[in-house]
Amino acid sequence: MIPKLARGSIHYGWIVVGITFLTLIVAAGIRSTPGVLIVPLEQEFGWNRATISLAVSINLFLYGLCGPFAAAFMERFGMRRVMVIALSVVVVAIGLTPFMQAPWQLNLLWGVGVGLSTGATATVLSAIVANRWFVKKRGLVVGLLTASAATGQLIFLPLLAALITGLGWRTGTLTTAVAALLLIPLVALLMRDRPSDIGLKPYGADADAVETTRSTANPFAAALGGLARGLRSRDFWLLAGSFYICGATTNGLIGTHLIPAAMDHDISEVTAASLLAVIGIFDVIGTTVSGWLSDRMDNRWLLCWYYSLRGLSLLLLPYALGSSFFTLAVFVVFYGLDWVATVPPTVRLTADIFGKANVGILFGWVLAAHQLGAASAAFGAGLLYTWLGSYQVSFISAGLLCMVAAGLVTRIGRKPSPSKGKLVPTRMPEAEVQAGS
Repeated sequence: MIPKLARGSIHYGWIVVGITFLTLIVAAGIRSTPGVLIVPLEQEFGWNRATISLAVSINLFLYGLCGPFAAAFMERFGMRRVMVIALSVVVVAIGLTPFMQAPWQLNLLWGVGVGLSTGATATVLSAIVANRWFVKKRGLVVGLLTASAATGQLIFLPLLAALITGLGWRTGTLTTAVAALLLIPLVALLMRDRPSDIGLKPYGADADAVETTRSTANPFAAALGGLARGLRSRDFWLLAGSFYICGATTNGLIGTHLIPAAMDHDISEVTAASLLAVIGIFDVIGTTVSGWLSDRMDNRWLLCWYYSLRGLSLLLLPYALGSSFFTLAVFVVFYGLDWVATVPPTVRLTADIFGKANVGILFGWVLAAHQLGAASAAFGAGLLYTWLGSYQVSFISAGLLCMVAAGLVTRIGRKPSPSKGKLVPTRMPEAEVQAGS
């Protein structure tokens, strides 16, 4: 069947994109589940919000930390094998969740198990697929695959909220395990690691284009070596620092705490989950357009606009939750368009600065910073809520942090001029980076 599809009128890279899109949808749905579990777990076990947020924080941190190592394992052993193993671990971890009785079990299953396994099927997978299978339309592919995170929450959150409200949280979590289980044979059958595996060139590549060689390096050494190269680069620190703020102000704060914050303002859990799902609708639009724009515009200024608009949206949120539905709708639209629109420009900048051969591992470490920010915000907002009984300080602080990120990204790819102290463009040639690695 694969040879027949490879000879078809549609380049097989688009089939790989489709399989990856479905995988990321399921992973995103699983990652969004804790947002609808916080209140039910509070009610059944009496755990406070800081205790539950700790598990979410562990999940987000390991999700990010896993990224560069997952990229190295994909380079060494192939995307398909890593994806199948990760999905299998997800099924086991979630399948055991209904039997938990103590916070340490929540930390182990959802913090460690789900965190590591979803981290292996995360945004770093999008970067590898786009750069391995595409020469043309690479930014669009990254945008489409990144939008899958929003599509996942769009599909799963209202369904999970309805199931949890009607049948209990155990039924809701098992639903996500079934979705992951059904995906395993599809990935095993149709996913392919490289175009050369089925006798093809990447989409849009010249006939004489040479594919990057497969890595034979130890995956752990390759991942740590990538980090060492990144730490020596000023641009890496700027990318990682801005993406830390990105994580703190998206899945760390809003993805984890918007639903319980809305419920504090007498909005039902199903309605609150639907709000987060609607954010996902606008994010599909915003991220796809962002991918298209990243092929055509200066990605630093795209990021500057995205972080600025997100910051203004978050500063509006405390007022919107206690105000009219129209004001909340304004937040949903503007924040949604910007939810993960930052990913395509960040991937593009990483590839431009460090080279396509290194983008998987280097972007994996940038993504690790993103998830460290997410973990900090998930736990910090829960802790502040336990102390203050409100999310207002968390939302306002996040808005101000976005303004800081807007300033940081404008300095990516530039260095001080030794003669006049001004900023001048700089770019590490791809060939030089590959030779040095």
